[in-house]
Amino acid sequence: MAKLYFKYGAMGSSKSAQALITKFNYEERGMQVWLLKPATDNRDGVEVIKSRIGLEAVADSLKEADSVMERFGKKGKVDVIIVDECQFFTPAQIDELRYIVDNYHIPVLCFGLRTDFMTRLFPGSLRLFEVADSISEIKTICSCGSKAIVNARIDNEGRVVSRGEQVFIGGNESYVAMCHRCWKKALQERNTVK
Repeated sequence: MAKLYFKYGAMGSSKSAQALITKFNYEERGMQVWLLKPATDNRDGVEVIKSRIGLEAVADSLKEADSVMERFGKKGKVDVIIVDECQFFTPAQIDELRYIVDNYHIPVLCFGLRTDFMTRLFPGSLRLFEVADSISEIKTICSCGSKAIVNARIDNEGRVVSRGEQVFIGGNESYVAMCHRCWKKALQERNTVK
């Protein structure tokens, strides 16, 4: 039975790598994978998913105004849909993925962040928490050794920031995964984090 999966984690928890490994596993068995990403994530190109360990693949990218169903109708045979950076999808796009699971019996695996740099849910992630069949955390650690749950945004001097737009595309130069305790301490002290 097909399911809608949400696999979330903080920055640096290997979400993209796991999405690409999952793609490889399906393809190795002769299955057709539809790899998707939001156009918002343009760090490595609008149509490229790239992990920190060097895995990469070309993906279809969707803008906020794009319909998943419209693209799906033109796709041809699809055995599984894998989505990277799903937090940037709109709730309506998540609902379309849910529709595909329910009506076409195709599994959809979504990988992404749970919350932004101020620990607030992204709209796409919120909708996945509401409608996903399976929700699992991909864990990573803070520099103190505790479980990291915060995607701390840092400025050019390496200090944690508490203001800005919810969406700011960046990698290791802009974000550090931290536990909540270390994040609160860094916000209060405004020290440089490593």
